Amino acid sequence: MKTDLALSTLACVCLLAISAQAQDWPQWRGPNRDAKATGFEAPKTWPQALALKWKTTVGDADATPALVGDKLYVFSRIGDSEVLQCLDAGAGKELWRTAYEAGPATGPASGHPGPRSSPTVAEGKVVTLGARGTVSCVDAATGKVLWRKDDYKGWPQFFTSMSPLVADGLCIAHVGGKTNGAVVAYDLASGDEKWKWTGDAPGYDSPVLMDIGGSKLAIVETAKEIIGLDPATGKVEWETGFAPKGMGQNCETPIVSGDTLIYTGADRGAVAVKLEKQGDAFTSKELWTNPENSPRFATPVLKNGLLFGLSGNGNFYCIDAQTGKTAWTEADAKRGPFGSIVDAGDVMLALTPKSQLIAFAPSDKQFSQLASIKVADKDTYAYPVVSGKRLFVQDKDSVALWMFE
Repeated sequence: MKTDLALSTLACVCLLAISAQAQDWPQWRGPNRDAKATGFEAPKTWPQALALKWKTTVGDADATPALVGDKLYVFSRIGDSEVLQCLDAGAGKELWRTAYEAGPATGPASGHPGPRSSPTVAEGKVVTLGARGTVSCVDAATGKVLWRKDDYKGWPQFFTSMSPLVADGLCIAHVGGKTNGAVVAYDLASGDEKWKWTGDAPGYDSPVLMDIGGSKLAIVETAKEIIGLDPATGKVEWETGFAPKGMGQNCETPIVSGDTLIYTGADRGAVAVKLEKQGDAFTSKELWTNPENSPRFATPVLKNGLLFGLSGNGNFYCIDAQTGKTAWTEADAKRGPFGSIVDAGDVMLALTPKSQLIAFAPSDKQFSQLASIKVADKDTYAYPVVSGKRLFVQDKDSVALWMFE
């Protein structure tokens, strides 16, 4: 009996450990860059407000914090410096910080002077990409700077927005600007440059990994095209044009589902292609296109064969990802083109710039809003970080922990 009890207790501890690990949010759009949060249980009755556990001022930022275990990594701008802070996730207390002097975002982007790129936590390190292209790697436990690179002077018109991707010991980032853009792979341990691709300037999206027949591709959406790079060598294995129209930019992160790649853009709707490897070459076949409900900034989320997004007009929409047909479009809410959507299991959670947390049903029938809850006093452009009953929200200059009770 004692043995059975001990084994049961051990099993419970293991399950809790696995659950806790699964609820980390270590990089842009979560563990797999697909905006899926695990372990969240939707309230049976949605409250009018959440319980605020703590709130702390961290500086100007649009970057989403990274959550690993009991530590929250926040990247912001304070004074003349870009600052990476490590907070106790339970109490909001600062554990350490590291900073370097950096120029702000200026010109048309001056209203958002802080970083846009989310920290990436991997292999005991934290990687950041500053608004003007400075790549830094620090020790996640202590904040000690391990290496810092600023070799490619320049940045996109509205400043750097892509979040670095870590894969097989390499840190991959698209740096530089209109005339000197380069996708660069740095050795995560040393900072040594391992390879670079200089075919196009950066967009404002972030790269993702894709596995095709056992071969990995780093999918990078640049200013004018989408490329599949061998993450080990930088060799271009696949590419397709995807130039913006008019005043648009490439802002949405590509979406991976097995061998299917879905990409979206302002005034270009959504496109789905199937990638295949034939011998040493990669080919693609277009599955469908949908010109409706083009997003301008918000990356859609794929759930159960349905693509949920926020259009450039500020309305939620749903596309059947098998056929490419629009399932529904929300009536004229006109929230604006910014916003973030997270797959939280039984519900979809969206955060608007006006700091409204909107819960809606993941249905292909119609838009069905379940709740709308205010979660900040200032504008919010970062993703909400959902972890169990915890909700971390980064607004213009603060981070707060809200609790679902």
